[in-house]
Amino acid sequence: MSGNIFLFIFLFSIFTGSGLYGIEPIDSESVLIKKYEQDTLKENQILYNGKLWRNRYYKIREDQFLFSKEFLSGNLSINGQSFKNLNIRYDIYNDEIMIPTNHGAILQLNKEMVDSFTINFNNKAYKFIKIQEDSVRGFNGYVNVLYKGKNALYVKYKKEIEFLAVERKFDMFYQIHRIYFVKDNIVYQVTGKGDLLKVLNEDKVQIRNYIKKNKLKISKKRPESFIPVIDYYDSISQ
Repeated sequence: MSGNIFLFIFLFSIFTGSGLYGIEPIDSESVLIKKYEQDTLKENQILYNGKLWRNRYYKIREDQFLFSKEFLSGNLSINGQSFKNLNIRYDIYNDEIMIPTNHGAILQLNKEMVDSFTINFNNKAYKFIKIQEDSVRGFNGYVNVLYKGKNALYVKYKKEIEFLAVERKFDMFYQIHRIYFVKDNIVYQVTGKGDLLKVLNEDKVQIRNYIKKNKLKISKKRPESFIPVIDYYDSISQ
């Protein structure tokens, strides 16, 4: 009993001063959390594996999250085990995902254990998979799967910090993304039609005619605009 009281006091002292909602964060390192949710079913305890999240960027304008700073509905796979109808938030500055716990805290999940996750936003489901860290050209961590056939198309979302961007006083987050086309297990970063045609050089004339006939416009601003061309390439390739 005394041990449980001590744990409650310890966690309460962290939550009230950790800056989880914009309050200045504590100086000590985040506390590791592993299966402390005693009221959670045993088979679900693998979900609560990570560390308490604290906002280190409360002084920076905008935020570090994809789509919204609010938690969004989604699904998650950890070590092959699936969890549905969760609340998920994706920090694309640090490439980490987090969930709220039953005790009102926010947990940053153990990235080594996460296989994939899905976030729902504006009536659309965005599926992310984890790419191993030894991949090249920034193609690593969590990437959004746009297309998966014989070949594949992915988007890597990222936020960076522009210093003194607001009134020359405040730093500000801004978002970028990179598009990756994977052909024959080789990763290519593409920014437009020219890059894509270089990769598909052996069928370039046929693909160019397809683009012209269907009046397709390929743009980095709309990563999904690459999908019809890659789908067509898959249909004609051996």
